[in-house]
Amino acid sequence: MTNVRNPGPSGGYRFLRCCDRIFPEALYKPLRAMGTWVAMWAMPKQRKHSRDYLALVLDRPVTSRDVFRHFFAFEEVLMLRLRVINGTRHGGKLAPGAEEFGEWMQTNRPALLGTFHIGTSDLLGFLMGGLEKHRTYLVRQRVGNSHDTEQLGRLFGEHIRFVWVNKPEEMLFALKDAATARDGSIALQCDRVDYSSRTALFDFLGAKRLFPITIYHLSQIFDLPVLLSIGLPSPDSAISFLYSSPIFKPQPGESRAVAMTRAREHFQTFLNQVEMLLKEHPYQWFNFLPLNEVGDEPAH
Repeated sequence: MTNVRNPGPSGGYRFLRCCDRIFPEALYKPLRAMGTWVAMWAMPKQRKHSRDYLALVLDRPVTSRDVFRHFFAFEEVLMLRLRVINGTRHGGKLAPGAEEFGEWMQTNRPALLGTFHIGTSDLLGFLMGGLEKHRTYLVRQRVGNSHDTEQLGRLFGEHIRFVWVNKPEEMLFALKDAATARDGSIALQCDRVDYSSRTALFDFLGAKRLFPITIYHLSQIFDLPVLLSIGLPSPDSAISFLYSSPIFKPQPGESRAVAMTRAREHFQTFLNQVEMLLKEHPYQWFNFLPLNEVGDEPAH
């Protein structure tokens, strides 16, 4: 059993699901807002990281109301995940430019699917795997109270498999069997460097910041294409819009240096798109952690 936990009390997710069945939304939403205010003030570190991020993306002085809206946006996406577990229908719709992603997901060909802790990106891993009948291995950190992830896994169990990684050195070994089987795509998070031995500097929110590029090295090792994507909820939460990069494919006979140059350009182009989307939807960035480290020299 892991000692790592998500914020919140034991049984908190089950309590939220139970309340959602009992209370009408007109009463339940204000109650969730009150709970979010309490949680926000009980988590000073996350509150500071939220304020630091918002100062950059909003480009103006940040108020406590801004920080609350950030926390509440996260709570509402969590609530959406729990409602999908309870049986609420939620679909994914391709945003303009994501057609290549949709075409690939209609096939049985495997790929490396990179995503970020933004909006409903994590939920889309389940929806695309379940609705498009495309088997997907989800790389996740095992935590002690991951009730929502576990229940979603059971809901979409026919097409979803988990690859649990709690130590950086476990990553390659954990992925090897899934990659060599070539019977499904592999979804990895690409915005936190904690579990990545390969990083590089990219332009993001006004500075050169470190991001993991392990996914591109795996692409070279296992000869798999890369597709980056994020999901953002619609105003009525009935669907999520999926934004995707063009497909990145390893080229036969290409040197590693040339491949990684193309990879960095591919990642930077999508990161530019992500930054533009965050300017429009600033409260959908769900890394309540220090912003990616700033650097001056390329990292390898």
